[in-house]
Amino acid sequence: MQKGNIRVQTENIFPIIKKFLYSEHDIFVRELVSNAVDATQKLKTLSSIGEAKGELGELRIDIKLDAEAKTLTISDKGIGMTAGEVDKYLNQVAFSGAEEFLQKYKGQNDANIIGHFGLGFYSAFMVSDKVEVVTKSYKEDTPAVKWECDGSPAFTLEEVDKGERGTDIILHINEESKEFLETHRISQILEKFCKFLPVPIFFEDKQINNTNPAWTKKPSELTTEDYQNFYKELYPYNETPLFWIHLNVDYPFNLTGILYFPKIKQSYEIQKDKIQLYSNQVFVTDEVKDIVPEFLMLLQGVIDSPDIPLNVSRSYLQGDPNVKKINNYITKKVADKLEEIFNKERKEFEEKWESIGLFVKYGMMTDDKFFEKANKFNLFEDVDGGKFYTLEEYRLAAETLQKNKDGKLVILYTTNPVQQDAYIQQAKAKGYVIVKMETIVDSAFINQVEHKLDNVTFTRVDADIVDNLIDKQEGGESVLNKEEAEALKNLFDIKMPEVNMTVEVKGLSADAPPVVATRPEFMRRMKDMASVSGPMGSFYANMPDEVSLTVNGNHPVYQNILAETDSDKKEKLVHNLADLALLSQGLLKGNNLTEFINRSVELIGGVQKGKIIVEG
Repeated sequence: MQKGNIRVQTENIFPIIKKFLYSEHDIFVRELVSNAVDATQKLKTLSSIGEAKGELGELRIDIKLDAEAKTLTISDKGIGMTAGEVDKYLNQVAFSGAEEFLQKYKGQNDANIIGHFGLGFYSAFMVSDKVEVVTKSYKEDTPAVKWECDGSPAFTLEEVDKGERGTDIILHINEESKEFLETHRISQILEKFCKFLPVPIFFEDKQINNTNPAWTKKPSELTTEDYQNFYKELYPYNETPLFWIHLNVDYPFNLTGILYFPKIKQSYEIQKDKIQLYSNQVFVTDEVKDIVPEFLMLLQGVIDSPDIPLNVSRSYLQGDPNVKKINNYITKKVADKLEEIFNKERKEFEEKWESIGLFVKYGMMTDDKFFEKANKFNLFEDVDGGKFYTLEEYRLAAETLQKNKDGKLVILYTTNPVQQDAYIQQAKAKGYVIVKMETIVDSAFINQVEHKLDNVTFTRVDADIVDNLIDKQEGGESVLNKEEAEALKNLFDIKMPEVNMTVEVKGLSADAPPVVATRPEFMRRMKDMASVSGPMGSFYANMPDEVSLTVNGNHPVYQNILAETDSDKKEKLVHNLADLALLSQGLLKGNNLTEFINRSVELIGGVQKGKIIVEG
C-alpha cells in the first residue's frame, strides 16, 4: 500500500473547496457525473483510433444510493486509471486529465470531453467524510487500484480486485449533507444537471437522460413536431411556442442550440433566465445575461458551447471576446428569422404580433443594430384592430394630414381604446389614423423611437383637443362675448388636491363636448413610465397631474348655465362638467368621485329632457 500526501500548495485546499469553490453543494453530482462521461467519451475516442482493444460493451453510468451505509456511488465503464494515473490526477490538485487528453488527441472527438478544470473531482469533499475511488484501466495487464482520502491531504493507494474496466467513486456522505442520501433529492439534481448528457445515466434502474437532444441534430433532421416535443421536454406546462431558431455555427466559435419564442400576453409577468446554458450537453447555468442580449432574455430554450469561458465552478462567465461575438451572432440570427417570417408569412406574423411585438420593441430599445433591422418589420396596429402598418406604411397612410409644422410625422396613438373612445372618435372624424400602444413597454419604446428617428413624434390621442393634436391652433370664434368667456373661465377655476388645472375657453364646434380634459404629452408619458423607471420614475410619480380643461364656448349648455341665477347651482353644474372631463382621463378618484356622484344625484331633479331647467 502506498501512503502519502496530496501535493498541493497549501494544506488548506480542502476547506477552501468546501466553503468557497462552489456556491451550491449539489454541484458535486454534476462534476462527478461529468467526469464519468469524460471517461466514457475518452474510451470511445481511443477505440475509434484503435488504441483501445476489445469490445466496449454497454457504456453507461450508474448512480446508486445506500442510505444504511450512508454512501452514494457513481460508476462508469470508461477509460479507468492505472495507479500512476491516479497518483498523477488525484494527488496533484488542479492537474486536469481532460486538458492533457485534449492536447494529445487534438481533433479526434475532442469536443466530447467536458472537463477543463481539474478541480471538479474535489467537489466530492464538500459533502463527504471520506471518498474512495476504485478504478481499473482499459490498458491490458494493469491491476485495479483503490484510492482513499478523508478530506485531509493524507491518502492511501493500494491494489484491489475489480473485474470490470472503469471507475467507481464512493462518497461517504457526512452528517451535514444527509439530504444527498434521499432518492428524491438525487433525482432532482440529476434532472437539473444531467438531463441531456451524451452517455446513458441510470438511477434506481431507470435511465434519466436523453443522450441525443434536438439541438445536437441538424435542422434538416428535425420536423416541426420534433421541435415542439423538445420544447415540451424543456417546459412541460407551457403552451406551444410561436416559432423557434436553430443555432448552429462552428466558426469563429462553436455554438449550437434552439431558441423558442414563447407566447406572451400583455398581462403576463415577464420571467427571465429561461434559457439554459450547456457545455457539451452538461448544464451550466440559466443566468445567460452576458451571452444572450438583454431583450432576448425573454426567449426560452438551450444554448450549448464549449467555447464559452467558465470559471472553475462553471457557474459564472468570465470576460472573453467570444462572449461578445456569440451575443452579436444570436442577435443577428433572431433579426434575420423575424424578417424572414415577416416577408414570407406576413399574415401569420401579424396574428402572432401580440407576443412577438414585446420582443421586437424591447430589442429596438436596447440594441441599435437590432433597431435598424427591426424598423422594417415592427408593426403598429390600427385602433379598430386587424390592420397593421410598418412605420413607412403608416407614413404613406397618414402623412398628408399628420405632418406638423416642423415636418415631423405625428403618430397618434391610444393606450386604452375604451377609456379614450371619445377622443378617438373626434380624431377619426378628422381623418386621422390612430394606432394602439397598449403594452407594458410602449411608453419607453415611444421615447426610444423619437430619440433615434428625428422625423417622427408620437402624440396620445387625448393629449390635447383634436384641433391641436397635429399643430397648435388658435381657438375659433366663440358665441360668448369676452365678459361671458371670462365668467365661464372663473367658474371652472376648481381646486383639486394632486391636480394642477389650467382652463381656457375656446370656440370649438357645437357638436364637440362641452369641456375636454387633456394632459400634456410629456408629463403624462413620464408618469406612465414612473412605475418602471427607477429613481427618476419616483420623481415624476410624486408630481401633481397636469391637466388642461378646454371649455367649448360654442356648446349650447353654457347659455343655460350662464343664465342660472342660483350661484350655488351654477357652480355645481360647472363642477360636474369638469368632473366628467376628469373622469375621461381617469383622474377622478376617492373623495372627489364620491362628491361627483352625490352632486349628480342632487342635480338630477333639475334636469328634464336633456335640458337644464332654471328655477326662477
